[in-house]
Amino acid sequence: MSDITIAGLAREGGVGVETVRYYQRRGLIGLPERGAGGGLRGNVRRYGEDDVRRLRFIRSAQAAGFTLEQIGELIELDASEDRARARQLANQRIEALDQKIAELQAARKSLHRLAHDCGAGTSGPCPILTAFDGG
Repeated sequence: MSDITIAGLAREGGVGVETVRYYQRRGLIGLPERGAGGGLRGNVRRYGEDDVRRLRFIRSAQAAGFTLEQIGELIELDASEDRARARQLANQRIEALDQKIAELQAARKSLHRLAHDCGAGTSGPCPILTAFDGG
């Protein structure tokens, strides 16, 4: 697959065309030259396999929780082969994920306790509802 339009690139990456354009404005994906000539192929930008791989990389890195700024840095690090910095960014992401997991586990534990308390009582307001009323 090569020589695809921006719509084809977006489809291959599972995003919309405007998302591809946004990534281009952010410098994450290159902007190819327009084709020469007339007809159906003229004056249209064409993308290739490398662009598809880059777009998929961006989407995967976002799914791992990296910001677009960090993704841009990872792309630059790939070109410079700075593995130490890439590892540092990954470790920072792991720490942030560990913190989020701990927060979610604490929320789960609290909600589990509230659900138990709600089921144990037979009168008065439900502990779940009173816990979230902000009072």
